[in-house]
Amino acid sequence: MRTIHFFAALAGVLLTTSVARADIGGVYEVKYEEVSSNCTTTKLAYAPGPITLKAKGSQLIVDISRTPEMVGAQPKNGKISARSKLGSTMIDGMKGVFSVAGRITPEGALYLVMTGEYSANGRPLCTQTWNVSGAKQAPAAPAAPATPSK
Repeated sequence: MRTIHFFAALAGVLLTTSVARADIGGVYEVKYEEVSSNCTTTKLAYAPGPITLKAKGSQLIVDISRTPEMVGAQPKNGKISARSKLGSTMIDGMKGVFSVAGRITPEGALYLVMTGEYSANGRPLCTQTWNVSGAKQAPAAPAAPATPSK
């Protein structure tokens, strides 16, 4: 009898864990606050906008417009960490490696520190850091059923 209760409890924990992982995926509306920069001439500026988090197998993909895609492991306890490969930035001729680290609360609030390390022609240029915060966008409301006209 104890064995049945143990397996039922274990199944409940596994089901809860898989639901929690699935809940992080989606679009988050965020704002960026520059924290530091040693860039003297060219800096990237991010306007408030969306970040998309996607779960793909055991990976987490962080997608920010005009920024190389960042890949990390599925979050544990709401903690996120992801890094991109060297890729193009929004400034022609400048490449960058971007990383994010932070957390997502069970309520859907996102708090990250994002770092961009820039280079041009294979030579390091500078580094910029932002605090990124926002909330998961609510899913679209279902359409109201059409009422027949009389």
